[in-house]
Amino acid sequence: MDTLSSSFLPKLSIHPNNTHSHPTTTLPFLNVSSVKIDDRPQTTTRTPPKKPTPPPSPAYTTPPLLTRKPAEPPSLPATIFNAFDYLINTFIDPPLKPSFDPRYVLSDNFAPVDELPPTECQVVQGSLPPSLDGAYIRNGPNPQFLPRGPYHLFDGEGMLHAIRISKGKATLCSRYVKTYKYKVESEKGFPVIPNVFSGFNGLSASAARGAVTAARVLAGQFNPINGIGLANTSLALIGGRLYALGESDLPYSVKVDPNGEIHTLGRHDFDGQLLMSMTAHPKTDAQTGETFGFRYGPVPPFLTFFRIYANGEKQPDVPIFSMTSPSFLHDFAITKKYAIFNEIQIGMNPLELMAGGSPVGANPGKVPRIGVIPRYAKDESEMRWFEVPGFNIIHAINAWDEDEGNWIVMVAPNILSVEHTLERMDLIHASMEKVKIDLRTGTVSRHPVSTRNLDFGVINPAFVGKKHKYVYAAVGDPMPKISGVVKLDVSTSEGDRRDCIVGSRMFGAGCFGGEPFFVARQPDNPNAEEDDGYVVTYVHNENTGESRFLVMDARSPSLEIVAAVRLPRRVPYGFHGLFVRDTDLNKL
Repeated sequence: MDTLSSSFLPKLSIHPNNTHSHPTTTLPFLNVSSVKIDDRPQTTTRTPPKKPTPPPSPAYTTPPLLTRKPAEPPSLPATIFNAFDYLINTFIDPPLKPSFDPRYVLSDNFAPVDELPPTECQVVQGSLPPSLDGAYIRNGPNPQFLPRGPYHLFDGEGMLHAIRISKGKATLCSRYVKTYKYKVESEKGFPVIPNVFSGFNGLSASAARGAVTAARVLAGQFNPINGIGLANTSLALIGGRLYALGESDLPYSVKVDPNGEIHTLGRHDFDGQLLMSMTAHPKTDAQTGETFGFRYGPVPPFLTFFRIYANGEKQPDVPIFSMTSPSFLHDFAITKKYAIFNEIQIGMNPLELMAGGSPVGANPGKVPRIGVIPRYAKDESEMRWFEVPGFNIIHAINAWDEDEGNWIVMVAPNILSVEHTLERMDLIHASMEKVKIDLRTGTVSRHPVSTRNLDFGVINPAFVGKKHKYVYAAVGDPMPKISGVVKLDVSTSEGDRRDCIVGSRMFGAGCFGGEPFFVARQPDNPNAEEDDGYVVTYVHNENTGESRFLVMDARSPSLEIVAAVRLPRRVPYGFHGLFVRDTDLNKL
């Protein structure tokens, strides 16, 4: 997805009230209004929604927003193609559903923001611990142009929001990932490449937009060989390089310099060894430094597995032909011996497309499967599939081996209403489950570890592929709005049916956050406790318009706030993030 991701499409006309008792301190800042849709031709300078100016603070001032210089007037072919785009968006495929209407999708704190140069932040509570020296970077969709037609949340250009921390001080920077798509459209001053998720609903819209896109290619407006996708979903540190990732294109190498500025270094194909795209959720084994990944697509092989050495050298692909139909595979898991894939009920749906719907949808007649392959396999000869009715996951939190590799245990949130995943996230409920696979008998057993609506679960990164005890997960209220973070102890046995939540921090009425991330306090100490560290995330107060960076004590039952940083302007809700330590930033 992220560009598929499971932070997802909101039904943004719903504004749930949060009545949890944990208060959050708020200060007056911005009031966010809905995006205004303008049918006139786009220009390179976007006018953000009007906001009241906050009273000045002697120690803290609001930075100016950046503007782009105007592009050259469009050529005659560009004017003609833009006119056809207008006709398609107005008459053939107008945004009739709330899930594709920008007025809903881009309202409140989902509305886009402009780029922000490195700007000093103010610590308003506690202090930033020395182990947080580095940068927390979160990715998410942020459209470059206000859409004039259908728009899906997954379609926005990637924007990185990086808070650079050094010696107790913090700086925020927000920059677009400068993909080929972003640069072409920025130079021209209008959209050129169609949106993946909202641009191909129904045969008429698909044919019309396909024809205009082909004409733009023939006219030389863009070259699809250079990439047509986004990098808006997540980040990963692979082979000493930092990448912004999205499933519709190759990774883009990025860096954060000592001043907090974000730079896009370029599209990366691992010396020609990576074709087309890769998952936005690669897994890195902390012990070996190896990274494991995959890609999926609409043509055979529908799944391809690969690994990358610690030095960044990619190994040959392992195509998986035993997955017989195109399925939506957003995430996977690894153990010390295996890689685990989940073939769920969401996939390519040609019948829905012919009926005027999306080409990607749910197939209720399909039985979900779990695929297991040795992680060092050279081909798919040892791939095994296990049917697991009713098990649909978007994100896999972690997995490990037991009984000398005869058992595999995986923890993941199971989506109970998968048919609503792309259009009505407010109707989704995800139950956190532990799944055990007996590789000797083929038996699969499952049991819930929490029935609360949880997703975006993370662990201590040092435990990827190993048995772990704790998960930190986001609370949907409903999704994609996140009202708090909980800590789960998944070591509870199958016979104990208690809810495994052992810690909780709710953000307060009108306050919503993002995916949590765990940062170890002593990353180089092999004897450190698994939960000895901090949970960090961005939180936005919809009542005041203020955004904050929160640092919570991961060991505290209340996830006590260690530090709160007031950000110089709001950070929109987004997808996945990563903390990168100073030692790694300095090597980029």
